[in-house]
Amino acid sequence: MAQNETAKNGNIFFTDGKLLGRDLKPDFEKAIEYLLVKDRTTVNSRDIYFALAFAIRHRLIRKWLRTQYEYNKQGAKRVYYLSMEFLMGRLLGNILNNMAYYQECSDILMQLGYNLEDIRELEPDMGLGNGGLGRLAACFLDSMATVGLPAYGYGIRYEYGIFKQEVKNGWQVELPDNWLRYGCPWEIARPHLEYRVQFSGRVVTEQDATGRLRFKWVDTEDVPALAFDVPVPGYRNNTVNNLRLWQARAATEFDLASFNSGDYMAAVENKNRSENISKVLYPNDNVLAGKLLRLRQQYFFVSATLQDILYHFKRAQNDLHELPDRIAIHLNDTHPVIAIPELMRILMDQEGLEWDDAWGIVRRTFAYTNHTILPEALEKWDVDIIGPLLPRQLQIIYEINRRFVNGLRDMGRFDDNAIAQMSIVEDRDPKMVRMANLAIVGSHSVNGVSQLHTDILRNDIFRDFCRWEPELFNNKTNGITPRRWLKKANPFLSDIITARIGDRWVTDLEDLRRIEPHAQQAEFRELWHEAKLLAKRHLARHIKEEYGVEVNPAALFDVQIKRLHEYKRQLLNVLHVITLYNRIKADPGREMVPRVVLFGGKAAPGYQVSKLIIKLINSVGRTINNDPEVGDRLRVVFLKNYSVSLAEKVIPATDLSEQISTAGYEASGTGNMKFMLNGALTIGTLDGANVEMAEEVGMENIFIFGLRAHEVKDLKKRGYNPREYYDKDPELRQVLDMLNGDRFTPGEPGVFQFLFQNLVLYSDHYCLLADYRSYVETQEKAAALFLDQDEWTRRSILNTARSGKFSSDRTIRQYADEIWKVSPVIIPDE
Repeated sequence: MAQNETAKNGNIFFTDGKLLGRDLKPDFEKAIEYLLVKDRTTVNSRDIYFALAFAIRHRLIRKWLRTQYEYNKQGAKRVYYLSMEFLMGRLLGNILNNMAYYQECSDILMQLGYNLEDIRELEPDMGLGNGGLGRLAACFLDSMATVGLPAYGYGIRYEYGIFKQEVKNGWQVELPDNWLRYGCPWEIARPHLEYRVQFSGRVVTEQDATGRLRFKWVDTEDVPALAFDVPVPGYRNNTVNNLRLWQARAATEFDLASFNSGDYMAAVENKNRSENISKVLYPNDNVLAGKLLRLRQQYFFVSATLQDILYHFKRAQNDLHELPDRIAIHLNDTHPVIAIPELMRILMDQEGLEWDDAWGIVRRTFAYTNHTILPEALEKWDVDIIGPLLPRQLQIIYEINRRFVNGLRDMGRFDDNAIAQMSIVEDRDPKMVRMANLAIVGSHSVNGVSQLHTDILRNDIFRDFCRWEPELFNNKTNGITPRRWLKKANPFLSDIITARIGDRWVTDLEDLRRIEPHAQQAEFRELWHEAKLLAKRHLARHIKEEYGVEVNPAALFDVQIKRLHEYKRQLLNVLHVITLYNRIKADPGREMVPRVVLFGGKAAPGYQVSKLIIKLINSVGRTINNDPEVGDRLRVVFLKNYSVSLAEKVIPATDLSEQISTAGYEASGTGNMKFMLNGALTIGTLDGANVEMAEEVGMENIFIFGLRAHEVKDLKKRGYNPREYYDKDPELRQVLDMLNGDRFTPGEPGVFQFLFQNLVLYSDHYCLLADYRSYVETQEKAAALFLDQDEWTRRSILNTARSGKFSSDRTIRQYADEIWKVSPVIIPDE
């Protein structure tokens, strides 16, 4: 069939009489014609992306419906995973890999003159998360589906992500992240699934016929929550689970009377106020309005979720006492913890249960993961904020705390100081509700996310709670999904591994151990080295196109990409970069290992110190990259707008992974695992999961430096004086003095003076100066090893081979077996 005949016959994507894809082709064609209303003459690349996504979604939906049918048929216990973030990234490539449609779709598009990789680049990252918390949740969804668990994610459908990061004159600039600008082909709106979420109002009490006191929450402001579903397929199985996201809508869309009177703003005021709830991820809470909006967000998604869970439970069950045997609800950090008093309210005020019965159900239903020991991240809410917004929930929190504190006193094992620390309500002015304490008291399981983190929770942060109920605390070391972070992100390395040992590793990451003997083979090391070099060339092209900076793919790619925070110590990395620069300037003919230092990450809009560090990185980079004496021996680039899709470019190309947080401050980290899986060697402290990574790979295959967690604590107890390190180390002093002047900001003296003062004159809270010399010396060891490319490659192979423990599949199986008591369900073929 000639091409000019195709449109006449209505078969717009036939060529020479041959189908382009026997399975997906019909749905692909229909999507182009009937959903997008296009033909060959009007279709564009974005249309191709949407048509392909719709065609794949049809296959997903069939398996999705089958999955839900089997869960209902078998009466399976279900787990509901509540998280404020799900950093999903782009879905097309991951779904194609999981469903084994990648090659078929590539062939279809190739015959049409399109490249699948180019089409994938058109998909925006879903703006549902920011950092490790959200990425962990996304990995867990993938693993729960792959393992076959009856599991559901619940979150918010943010209209805008946290922000799109631009850099102007070195400073971070926040722009709206309008990820839904063109719509999202993966989500399915559920207009019939709408729940009423209440705010404000007042609580009235009355006696029922039996004389029992009843509470009613009345005169509330109501906001409807509309459900959007995103299917989540497992890897090469028939399971497709669900991520349900809530969007806030207005109960009253439009006030016609106000409009007709000429008050056009008032006409839509209620609509805007309601819909602001799901407008932006993490509004700036440095102001009162931001705090109120954050709490509204948290309660909004929790309330809608609990209503949805109970609706589905009651369709199959009548006895609420069976709730903990039929469902498990997991709280991913403190953001959803308001669910505890909310479920109490529902069980007592709506379902008529007595306190003790309701409390027993609540504690057996909820489990809580703690993700931090940072005081500012252990959420507290001012009762003067909670009370007007959630009056009944605050009453219940007070009662939970009264009973808990009385119980502690009755035990006779805790003094007044311990009880004050354990109290859910912090008795100060103003009174604060400690959400982590509420989570512990209201859950049957509390877990940390690395062994070191869990030990700190048990022995320090929540020491008294551990004395109260020691069996409550357990460890579940984080993990990552190898489907996205090796098979999809790094096809060069993935193909080499699979060619040698098969592909069982994709669902059983411990199978990577079988490549370890190949590390001794020169031919395999050469293949491995070439795969790493291909990834580095790919990233080098991206850097040249986006930033105009030439980088040498043969150089040591030294990478730190993560959320900007002082404890993660991007600033320590910069101090080392300036040290290298000073050495070159002092001896221009100096031989050194060429190094490309890459940074990436977003600073919270209100976090001024982190934003200043971004300015410093860019200023140092501009100085070094434009200094002809430096040449290609050193390059520094800040990769703006860090995201999952950018990480998939950077991680495969990394030689040296920077995991340099102050020991005792990082709960776990998952970026460290992704780099290790892709064959990067780690330079880091013994913090978070670095400890377990070192145990797995061997101390000889990782670069560990700096103070240990107990040494940091001891140093501060003795009285840490950072000025001593400044005075006795000339190289460090030179670097810090440059921050105090205008070396990196000519004509703008004093821009970085605060950083100098914070490190030298004040507390240096995160011990950068104490760890500086150890860090620099360890960097020298890494550079020396990089000169021996064959040995570096051998150790790179060992890092990948020994990363099997850090699969999120392993983590999820532990959650399922030890906390949720949920079993996999096999979904049969149709």
